[in-house]
Amino acid sequence: MKTLTNTSKIVDCTIRDGGLVNNWDFSVEFVQGLYEGLNEAGVEYMEIGYKNSPKLLKGADKAGPWRFLNDDFLRKVIPQKGTTKLSALVDIGRVDEADILPRSESMLDLIRVACYIKDVDKGLELAQTFHDRGYETTLNIMALSNVMENELLEAFEMINESVVDVVYIVDSYGSLDHNDMKYLVEKFKKHLPNKRLGVHTHNNMQLAFSNTLIASELGVELLDASVYGMGRAAGNCPTELLIAHLKGTKYKLRPVLNVLENWLVPLREKEEWGYLLPYMVTGHLDEHPRSAMALRASESKDQVVDFYDKLTTPEVNFE
Repeated sequence: MKTLTNTSKIVDCTIRDGGLVNNWDFSVEFVQGLYEGLNEAGVEYMEIGYKNSPKLLKGADKAGPWRFLNDDFLRKVIPQKGTTKLSALVDIGRVDEADILPRSESMLDLIRVACYIKDVDKGLELAQTFHDRGYETTLNIMALSNVMENELLEAFEMINESVVDVVYIVDSYGSLDHNDMKYLVEKFKKHLPNKRLGVHTHNNMQLAFSNTLIASELGVELLDASVYGMGRAAGNCPTELLIAHLKGTKYKLRPVLNVLENWLVPLREKEEWGYLLPYMVTGHLDEHPRSAMALRASESKDQVVDFYDKLTTPEVNFE
């Protein structure tokens, strides 16, 4: 295994992906403490939330402000930016382009566009818009484990002609292993020779960290992670593990341990995320974790055998 170099860059998604756990109910002090810690640790990007538009979202009034970032609000939260850049994610059909200021007037540096394979063309149109307004851009193709080869090749043709800076390999269901990751990275590098790559993993099979390392070793540049692995369902690759393990970098672990001790460990006592058996089952079956999340929210949350039987028996309705 070759030595990792500092071409790797961490994109910490604690607030954005972690917000799926607690409906983005983070205090301003929490987010400020996280930003200060990540900045001191040398993490390159902090994804501070979604930049979707409240008017296009159901239940926006019940979600925390990190669900639809407001630029004036962000200026108050982070009055003095350090070297850590700020990122936000948008979803196809959930963002009004008019709500995105030019980068020169915004706190954000990077806007990432998440889409499924059928919407790559729409995703690239959004990326073009954000590029024209001065932002760094990424295209995050979700649920790659369910994508047909011909669909991917067609998408590559469009991506090659686009201005998007980084293309993401996303293991949405936490079902990929090291061989899958190697196969996908090599395919993306072959067909997108002029694009930088990123990776976003989930921990359903306890493989988020190792899959991220493998991608990094193969030249993938942007590595998504979150402190304590906080993210939807089984969560993500833990930021602190990457900081502790990546060689040839200047990351500092202590500031992130401080964030963990002060903010994430207490939060983990109130909110649930991370490797749990129902999430392992959906990862094993290459399925979205929504059914496992529903189980964990029910009185039958630990009845994993019955859950497995329902998911693997076609004749049984899953209610």
